[in-house]
Amino acid sequence: QVDLVESGGGLVQAGGSLRLSCVAPELSFNIYAMGWFRQAPGKEREFVASINWSGRDTYYADSVKDRFTISRDNAKSTVYLQMNSLEPEDTAVYYCAGTPKKGTAPVEEFGFNYWGMGTQVTVSS
Repeated sequence: QVDLVESGGGLVQAGGSLRLSCVAPELSFNIYAMGWFRQAPGKEREFVASINWSGRDTYYADSVKDRFTISRDNAKSTVYLQMNSLEPEDTAVYYCAGTPKKGTAPVEEFGFNYWGMGTQVTVSS
């Protein structure tokens, strides 16, 4: 099911930046841990980053550590993914995910049960 709405994708040159946003319009944002996944052409969906309800617990894939930052604004029911120093390997459809469970943020797909439709990020060399 589609409960989340992503935005902010686009085309950027290598070394550039993008900020993705994800809104949960019909859910109590305070209940949910949130995450970002991505899927590149010919590859399986992979974990990118996740954040717990309070925003103090975050996890990142090794491939994006020190370049991407996940954050959230519960008053706006929104989670963000700031992507810096983008590389062509970051090209993918990025999906926002959520779970109603409070606690530590999941890092695997089965830990989430609400998803967005995705936003395309393309990084040119």
